[in-house]
Amino acid sequence: MKFEEFSLDGRLNAGIRDVGYETPTPIQQQAIPPVLEGRDVMGLAQTGTGKTAAFALPILQRLTQGPLRRVRALIVAPTRELAEQIHQSIGDLGKHTRVRSTAIYGGVGKGPQLEALKRGAEIVVACPGRLLDLAGEGHIDLSHVEVLVLDEADRMCDMGFLPDIKRILKLLPQQRQTLFFSATMPPEIRELSTNILRDPITVQIGMIAPAKTVSHALYPVTNNMRKALLLSMLHQTATGRVLIFTRTKHRARSLARDLEKKGYNAAALQGNMSQNKRQKAINGFRDGKYDILVATDVASRGIDVTDISHVINFDMPDTVDAYTHRIGRTGRAEESGEAFTLATPDDAAQVRAIEKLLGRPIERRRLANFNYGDFRPENQFPGNGSGRPNGGRNGQANGQRYNGNGNRNRRSSSKNNDNRPRQYGSRPTN
Repeated sequence: MKFEEFSLDGRLNAGIRDVGYETPTPIQQQAIPPVLEGRDVMGLAQTGTGKTAAFALPILQRLTQGPLRRVRALIVAPTRELAEQIHQSIGDLGKHTRVRSTAIYGGVGKGPQLEALKRGAEIVVACPGRLLDLAGEGHIDLSHVEVLVLDEADRMCDMGFLPDIKRILKLLPQQRQTLFFSATMPPEIRELSTNILRDPITVQIGMIAPAKTVSHALYPVTNNMRKALLLSMLHQTATGRVLIFTRTKHRARSLARDLEKKGYNAAALQGNMSQNKRQKAINGFRDGKYDILVATDVASRGIDVTDISHVINFDMPDTVDAYTHRIGRTGRAEESGEAFTLATPDDAAQVRAIEKLLGRPIERRRLANFNYGDFRPENQFPGNGSGRPNGGRNGQANGQRYNGNGNRNRRSSSKNNDNRPRQYGSRPTN
C-alpha cells in the first residue's frame, strides 16, 4: 500500500515525500481511513509504530478546507517533549499547506505562545496544565474545536492528569471527533474512553508490547555493582545512540556526570531541568552531539530519534507499561534494536511480569570479563531465560547466555569490523 491510496490532498502527499515516508505502517493503514471518514477511533499500537502520522494526516486533510486562523483541532499530550515532537511532525507533513500548528506547554514563558495564538493557528498541541491556564485567562478559544486527540492517554492517567482532561472536555463542543492513541490502555482510560467516544472504531496492532524488532536481555547484578557493570557493558558494546533510564532525577544527573568523566559524550534529561535545557539535551542527542542520554521516565514518551540502537534500564521500571514505553525508543520504524535491563534479586516479580507481557522468557546474560566477585548471575531468576537467541542485532555486548540450570555458552559479536557501528566504549582521542 502507498500513501497515495488515501487520496490525500496533493500538498500533503508532497509533505509525505519530503519526510521520506514511503509505505504506511499498520497503524496508519488501519486508522487513517476511519479518521478521514470522521469516525471516533481508539488506536492501540506499540510505541514507535507511527501513531502521530496516523492522526496528523487526517487532521491536516480536514483542515485544508474550511476557515483558517481559529483553533479547529486540539491534541493533548502528557509531556513537553511529546507535544513539541507532534508539533514538529505536523509542521513537516503540512508545510505545503496553509494550516498552522502551535505547541503550548509549561516550563517556558507564555509570551511566544500567546503571540502564536494571536497570529492564528488551526492546530494546538498542548500539555494539560498550560492549556487550562491560558483558557482560564481567556487567551485561547476552544469553542470551534472539531477534532480532539488524546495522545499517550495512559501516561496522562499515570501522571495524574485525568481531572485536567475532564476539565478540558467541558471547554469543547459536544459535537466533535475524538481520537485516542496510546501504546497501552489501563482501566481508568478505557472507562474515560467509553464516556467520550461515540461508536468508536478500535484499531489494535498486535499485542500491546514492545516492538518485535527489539531483542531483550537481562543482566543480573547487585545494587553496588550496577555502575561498574554499565561501564564495562558500554566499553564492550558496539552501539549507535544509547538511551539509559534511571528511576530518579538525582541518579540521572550523577550517572551522566560519571559517564562524561569517563570520556563519553553524555547528557542528562530529567524533570527538574528547564524546558530550554531539556530541549537542548534532546536536540544534542538527535544531532549527534551526545552519544548517550541518561533520562528518567519523562523521556520515555516523545523522544523521536529513529536510530537509537540500545535502551538500557539502569533501574528496573516500576511498571510493565513503563517498560513498554522505555523500550519503544529503540526498534522504531521496523529497525532493529536491543534492550538491556540491569536486574537485582529484588526485581524478580517485575521480571516475571515483563516476561508475561512479552510471552516468552528474557534471555539472561553474564557479561564477559567482568568481575562479579562472589555474586553468581546464573543463580538469579532460575527456571527462565533459556538462553534462546531473541534475534538481536549484531554488535551486541560480548557476554554469556545461560539456561535455567546455570549452563553457559559464550556469546560474542559477529559483526564485520568494516561495517561495525561506532564503538563508544573508548575515550575520544585529543
